[in-house]
Amino acid sequence: MDNDNSQEGNPFQDGRERDVNSSALAGAATVAQGAALDKDYTPLTLMTTPKIDTLRAAVRDVADFPSPGIVFKDITPMLADGVLFKSTIDVLTETVAGQGVTKIVGIDARGFIFAAAVADRLGCGFIPVRKKGKLPWKTEGVAYDLEYGSNEIEIHADAIATGERVWLVDDVLATGGTAAAAAELIQRLGGDLAGMTFLIELGFLEGRKLLPQGVQVEGVLIY
Repeated sequence: MDNDNSQEGNPFQDGRERDVNSSALAGAATVAQGAALDKDYTPLTLMTTPKIDTLRAAVRDVADFPSPGIVFKDITPMLADGVLFKSTIDVLTETVAGQGVTKIVGIDARGFIFAAAVADRLGCGFIPVRKKGKLPWKTEGVAYDLEYGSNEIEIHADAIATGERVWLVDDVLATGGTAAAAAELIQRLGGDLAGMTFLIELGFLEGRKLLPQGVQVEGVLIY
């Protein structure tokens, strides 16, 4: 997995965390569409201890990467095994199903893997939030502070309709800076941020404190 951003002292070493809206009528239509899309989706009830333990066992600890004293949580074994990857998407999807969501937002770059797969399972649209300068059309952007500098992410200005129910799916919640910035973009466009799901949550970093109040937050593998 590439990492080309500045670093923020995050033990997961996720580079992201270191270093003209559509009409309300269109939003109402897409909300109704979302209810129709997932009303028949049966939750898989897979967030059980044995299932979570299986996924946790697939995460590989890599000591002293990318710098001494850091233990990197490597998810590539989970991705490489077809059964494990399917189980991962099953569990992530379970946290979103039944919420009347029409769009799933994913954050550059590993978040794309999981958010796009969940969107496909639920028949939702997928919206990428990317690093500044990577999206080709009109964008909304937000800058946020890192320990040593700042970062900026962007979303297409027409990606989310006013009132549209949206869920963010990402690979990791660490210090919370990137997820909070993405949430701000969703809400700035008029989206109804129904919830956020993270495959890995580094609970000791208390990233939830930066996330919007009243928004459902789900961590699958909590460390």
